[in-house]
Amino acid sequence: MFELIAAGGLLMVPILLCSVIALAIVGERFWSLRPARVIPPALVAQVLHLQRHGQLDPQKIQAVRASSPLGEILVAGLLQQRHSREVMKERIEESGRQVTLQLERYLNTLGTIATITPLLGLLGTVVGMIRVFAAISAQGVGNPTALAGGISEALITTAAGLLVAIPSLMFYRYFRGRVDELVLRMEVEAQQLVMRLYGDRSTMERH
Repeated sequence: MFELIAAGGLLMVPILLCSVIALAIVGERFWSLRPARVIPPALVAQVLHLQRHGQLDPQKIQAVRASSPLGEILVAGLLQQRHSREVMKERIEESGRQVTLQLERYLNTLGTIATITPLLGLLGTVVGMIRVFAAISAQGVGNPTALAGGISEALITTAAGLLVAIPSLMFYRYFRGRVDELVLRMEVEAQQLVMRLYGDRSTMERH
């Protein structure tokens, strides 16, 4: 394996570096974008229970905020519950945009790797072919050994670039879709909180 990498030339170094970074991002995003971590089950019900029983002290609010991205959004709304529904919804939307940026962390880097690694492979192909033509100019076409180094460099870097780019692009698209799904689910959960809070308030005002 090492001999194969060495045969690819210096451009194998950035390609291998990109592969390591991409692998680290994929592992981190799989861990961070787990649905149970982003949207803990029954969190809205727990928050409403604490709110109705007057147990949402600053310590509990901080615990909810730190528990998950959804908790951060819910707390942003809870802190505005003395204001109108529109004010609460606006604050939830602002917090949702910030949380979305957190969920998309490193995805641009992964997308960049998916874009540049084929170009690095193509550059390796060009460098390898330059070596081939230089060998032809110096020794003619009668010495296959002199041509083999440039040809192998061209093929290896191209293959390595594609081997990194294809899974990087697949995971980039996958995580983008997962973020969109999680954001939609968090919007639904936040809307439930708003409806329940203001529904309860309307009931209390009628009584």
